[in-house]
Amino acid sequence: GPLRYSVREELPHGAFVGSVASDLGVDPRRLAARGARLTSGSGRQFLELELGRGALLVRERMDREVLCELSPTCFLSLELVIEQPIEVHNVEVEVLDINDNAPRFPRQDYRLEISESALPGARFHIESAQDPDVGINSVQSYQLSPSRHFALDLKGFQSGSKLLELVLQQPLDREQSALQQLVLTAVDGGDPPKSSTAQISVRVVDTNDNPPAFDRSTYTVSLLENALPGTLVVKLNASDPDEGSNGDVIYSFGSYTPQKVRQLFSVNPHSGEVRVNGTLDYEEASSYEIYVQATDQGPVSMAGHCKVLVNIVDANDNVPEVVLTSLYSPVPEDAKAGTVVALMSVTDQDSGLNKQVSLRIPPGLPFTLNSFKNSYTLITQGKLDHEKAAAYNITVTATDSGSPPLSSEKVIYVEISDINDNPPHFEEPVYSVYIPENNPLGVLLCTIKATDPDVAENAYVSYSLLDGEIEGLPVTSYVSIKSDSGNMYAVRSFDYETLREFQVVVQAQDAGIPPLSSTVTVHIYVVDENDHAPQILYPTSTNSSAALEMIPRSAYAGYLVTKIIAIDGDSGQNAWLFFHLVQTSDPGLFRVELHTGEIRTTRRLGEDSIPTFNLTVEVRDNGEPPMSSSVAITVAVVDKVSKIIPDTRRHFRSPSNYSEITLYLIIALSAISFVFLFTIIGLTVIKC
Repeated sequence: GPLRYSVREELPHGAFVGSVASDLGVDPRRLAARGARLTSGSGRQFLELELGRGALLVRERMDREVLCELSPTCFLSLELVIEQPIEVHNVEVEVLDINDNAPRFPRQDYRLEISESALPGARFHIESAQDPDVGINSVQSYQLSPSRHFALDLKGFQSGSKLLELVLQQPLDREQSALQQLVLTAVDGGDPPKSSTAQISVRVVDTNDNPPAFDRSTYTVSLLENALPGTLVVKLNASDPDEGSNGDVIYSFGSYTPQKVRQLFSVNPHSGEVRVNGTLDYEEASSYEIYVQATDQGPVSMAGHCKVLVNIVDANDNVPEVVLTSLYSPVPEDAKAGTVVALMSVTDQDSGLNKQVSLRIPPGLPFTLNSFKNSYTLITQGKLDHEKAAAYNITVTATDSGSPPLSSEKVIYVEISDINDNPPHFEEPVYSVYIPENNPLGVLLCTIKATDPDVAENAYVSYSLLDGEIEGLPVTSYVSIKSDSGNMYAVRSFDYETLREFQVVVQAQDAGIPPLSSTVTVHIYVVDENDHAPQILYPTSTNSSAALEMIPRSAYAGYLVTKIIAIDGDSGQNAWLFFHLVQTSDPGLFRVELHTGEIRTTRRLGEDSIPTFNLTVEVRDNGEPPMSSSVAITVAVVDKVSKIIPDTRRHFRSPSNYSEITLYLIIALSAISFVFLFTIIGLTVIKC
């Protein structure tokens, strides 16, 4: 059979392996003589034959782990060739292992990622350590640093597996410990034993096992109702102890948040800021509940919830509103004080002091306000007068108690209805009408105008003449009046010399129920026209004879010959008389005083004077055109003028002349007395 030897690895050159000569039973010298030699199929000679001793020696240091790697046995196969004759002997040399290598882990640092949701008993494979040595010198045991979460299961190792199993003993919690550091030690069985370690880093992989949590479950915020869009309401903060996307929090409205709230507020999904997004109104809602959820981004997301209670603080942003519920218009002008004119209510959508409202109306009006809670009545105060004010625009001002206060106005139009409380009022207290005599029938004398401050039928005025007599005849035989216009007309033609003036009483009456009336006196004065020529009363002449006057021959210059006496039935300047000498037989001897009608001599008469002189005197009035009368006078020159009473027949045409003058005087006196009496009566009526 083959020659078998064993040798430990790592022996130096020349180390003895075995005696070949002895084992073959051959003298070492013969081996040398026969050319004994070793051959190896590997081409590398680790052993050599020392021919002098016939011994097998180490030629080159051998490393079993290099020669045989991980093989449990390591043999070198050689052939011993001996010539003369040729003999071939197989030589097997077992290279024996020594504990020259410590165990080696494939990696110095093992990194495991284990989900925190892994259950106890879960196994995780770790590559075992490798030891080039074999047998007892190889890895014999493993040790794990103390850990309450992990243990080492060596059953597989003991059964020949190259994998170790790390067994989870207790559940992991990344939020408590995200990284577990373990030390694994491999120990061989050499003497002394060798060992090596490997670091096991267990990173606990997060699972989405924690929902986001808010700082508080309820946030309470106060916010002014006039907060502008974009105003920050609150900044929410939710934390998630998970990592990565499992800990990334997105904020949003919760499903319980009403749509109206979503329109008024916004939530920033990343920052958690809740901001005003619309127009708030305390009067619509005094508070809002905003449900916000924070959702992580795990594969199966988890959410946390909170509630934001937003209390809206009222701002004085609503003006008071006056609502007219009832209006009793028109109001009779004789309504008693306290009569209800209007009912009003006032509302203010604000609250607190902002809701407290007061009403007022301008001063100086015959109205006042009474209040009961938020209801007001507008009542009369004082006397109403349609004629002074037919209607009122009453401005009702409502002011709240906010700071600054807000106010609004409501204009109430109140009409005052008329009652027939005013009689017609004449434009003039007394009317005076001047009408020229000899007027045509139906001529317009004047227009009587009366006004009534009432309205409608209460203000419709009709005119009439009160019954009375003038010169024993009814008033209507002198004048008439048109009932609707007040135009007064002459019914007859007036004669100044017969009736110089008269008065009538005109009544103006409205159409109210009962009707009211008033009267006015109209004085009608007949204006004289120059329709009468002067009448010469003395001296008188006829168509056949002239009046006779005598003067003494001794008459001196300025001697009064006679005086012309004349009257004029007219009046005024129409009755002013002027005397003119229009014809004389001796132009230079006589003159007539213009105003007195006295005829006087202008010079002394001579002894040779003619016995008679013929004069013609004209009496002219001042009318336009003027009227005149004339008288012819014969002046006789006598030696002596006797004192005899003049013949009345020479002075007056008839006795009726003086009676006519007396009649004129009586009429004038009576007219003056009547006018005076009527004036006194009229003044008394007006004062009453």
